[in-house]
Amino acid sequence: MVTRSEILVRGIVQGVGFRPFVYTQASRFDLRGRVRNNTTGVLIEVEGNHRDIEQFVSDLKANAPPLSAIESVECNHHLAPAAYADFVILESDHGLENDEQFVPISADVATCDNCLRELFDPADRRYRYPFINCTNCGPRFTIIADIPYDRARTTMREFEMCADCRAEYENPLNRRFHAEPIACHTCGPQVFLSEPPALAGGLSLDKNPPADAGGSDIVATARDFLLAGKVIAIKGIGGFHLACDGLNAEAVEQLRQRKYREDKPFALMAASVAVIKEHCNVSPKEEELLSSPRRPIVLLERKPRSTIPRAVAPGVNNLGFMLPYSPLHHLLLKDLDRPLVMTSGNVSDEPICFSDEQAVNRLGRIADYFLVHNRRIHMRTDDSVTRVHDGREILLRRSRGYAPEPIKTAHKFQTQVLACGAELKNTFCLTRDRYAFVSHHIGDLENLETLQSFTEGIEHFKRLFHLHPEAVAYDLHPEYLSTKYALALDDISMKIPVQHHHAHIASCMADNEIDGDVIGVALDGLGFGTDGRLWGGEFFVANFLEAERIAHLANMPMPGGTKAIREPWRMAAVYLQQAFGDEFVSLDLPFMQELKQRDWPALRSMIAARTNCPETSSMGRLFDAVSSLLGVRSLVNYEGQAAIELEALADRGSAQSYEFRVSDGKLIEAQDVIHSAVSDLLGGTPPAVVAAGFHRAVARLIARIAEQAREERKLNRVALSGGVFQNLLLLSQTKQLLQASGFEVFTHERVPTNDGGISLGQALIANARIKSGRIN
Repeated sequence: MVTRSEILVRGIVQGVGFRPFVYTQASRFDLRGRVRNNTTGVLIEVEGNHRDIEQFVSDLKANAPPLSAIESVECNHHLAPAAYADFVILESDHGLENDEQFVPISADVATCDNCLRELFDPADRRYRYPFINCTNCGPRFTIIADIPYDRARTTMREFEMCADCRAEYENPLNRRFHAEPIACHTCGPQVFLSEPPALAGGLSLDKNPPADAGGSDIVATARDFLLAGKVIAIKGIGGFHLACDGLNAEAVEQLRQRKYREDKPFALMAASVAVIKEHCNVSPKEEELLSSPRRPIVLLERKPRSTIPRAVAPGVNNLGFMLPYSPLHHLLLKDLDRPLVMTSGNVSDEPICFSDEQAVNRLGRIADYFLVHNRRIHMRTDDSVTRVHDGREILLRRSRGYAPEPIKTAHKFQTQVLACGAELKNTFCLTRDRYAFVSHHIGDLENLETLQSFTEGIEHFKRLFHLHPEAVAYDLHPEYLSTKYALALDDISMKIPVQHHHAHIASCMADNEIDGDVIGVALDGLGFGTDGRLWGGEFFVANFLEAERIAHLANMPMPGGTKAIREPWRMAAVYLQQAFGDEFVSLDLPFMQELKQRDWPALRSMIAARTNCPETSSMGRLFDAVSSLLGVRSLVNYEGQAAIELEALADRGSAQSYEFRVSDGKLIEAQDVIHSAVSDLLGGTPPAVVAAGFHRAVARLIARIAEQAREERKLNRVALSGGVFQNLLLLSQTKQLLQASGFEVFTHERVPTNDGGISLGQALIANARIKSGRIN
């Protein structure tokens, strides 16, 4: 008996080869009907034997294309037959008759193996074509302007397909059927190499590529320039990179000086895992991440015999490596036995350049040459950064390859929420149903360019996913640009302030899809507290609705305010004075020699009068103080540098430990730790051992407070969040102690533990408050 069924498939099912897959499956079961994209997902009508239809649906779920992610399959069976003659793939339905629907969009995907084989096959018509792609790979998020995901709604609309590409695009059995970025040498984007003056002359690359535009020869020339020590700005998938020879110390130093990036590590790109293994230890999980379609930068342990100059990553024991993820990268690194520095194309602290005009204006004095193409980038997207701990991925920066894929949560959102995130490492988050759309990495909201990227990103997400937020969540800090943006929104009346560290804990809970009360440990640089002080060493009993502060580091002055963040020696002096009184200046420590060269009396007067000395309970500032005390870093050139280098110094084999003082069960004081560390230093203990003792002291403190909370509150779950837990030595020791004590420990995996995860936590807290009616 012939029957007809209507099947709606939701999830990441557009732009991933889902319709040709459906066509093939329907042919296998001799079914007739049609399939099309719409603003909901993929809509399928099939007509045939009912048992065959059931098997067809089962196979859809079990054997979906590798880049797809099916969230739901809704079936309406036993409809009246429509007497279809065959099975056809229809054009997308562009109607917005149901504006409440949305379609998740795939992130940008690294070049697949099939395209790579064609890229280096002299017999293939796309041989050495820098923009080869198919339905299984290529740019997605960075070129999409609107949905449904069709070529006319991408930046590829500016390139009319040639007859050969059109034939592939329209053939349901071809791997490039409706591959929206499809192109070739004849009809697609081109690359060219230029010196900065030629670009600065007003050339519009988007519209008028120069006559010398080409492909393979130009890429080979660019590689020759790199090997000769030149710096090249390379336009990629989501923005520009600045590249140089990763083994050329002089080129690396030159790039640092031009970019005004004194110490922050550079990322590296290598042609293969084999090249990476010459310089780093690579575990199976790390190799899996490196080779995944997401192609993130993976932080790896550096081998002592590596010939990569220390200037690539000064003061740390890790190197950030990635594999090529675009055809242009593959051409550039083909058979290259050395890595290239491939760092973000920006001047220090500015957002990554993604338009040609930006690149000319901002990178013209940095790069010797520009390797550019004329495919526009619609949405700037930085490389993602990740690492592995205990066999699990830990994201440090969630961006290209991950965003804009939504995060499924255990909670249904009462209403659509816009969460504006924090100031540093900003992301925003928009919600609907059970989805949290955490944005790509925006950066530090400290200048107009990044704020513009933030606001444009929000509007883009709202348009792509048909979102109309009715509530906005924001950080308590009144000076954050994200907070000011939220409060200035006239079209959203429901405004929900969220404490920074509560958002950290909620983010960890959402990441792990847990609910109810937890013991929350939030350790970071700083965040605005409910008492108006700057928090950062906090212990809570928390859930999504509220967070009770049960313990915290004692408040300490930050002489000079934010200047104390850039100059950790100030915090070291504060902690030394607390531990030893004013007599600390007579201690026979190398730190004192540096201190005497500075204006300590003026600083002491500032502290005594509490002039420009905001109080903080920050664990991050304590790490800074210890780093400076041990002579590791008294001035920093990038956020977190002092703590990062302190971790690198610590002796992993040492069993040394110190002890924090906890008064009245909740006030944590560090003077005993400082006193013991100084005593060891004066006694000749190596700084590496003292650094190890400090790390273990913090881990033991966390376990101690958790055990006390368990006894008082009968809770056995601990959520660890905040930027301090990017420190794998501390995280490892803390988890070991907690798990040995029988705790269930939750850490981050899908969103960063740093402020990049704050927006997700804000969204979940806002949702809980809306449900309870407790908005403020």
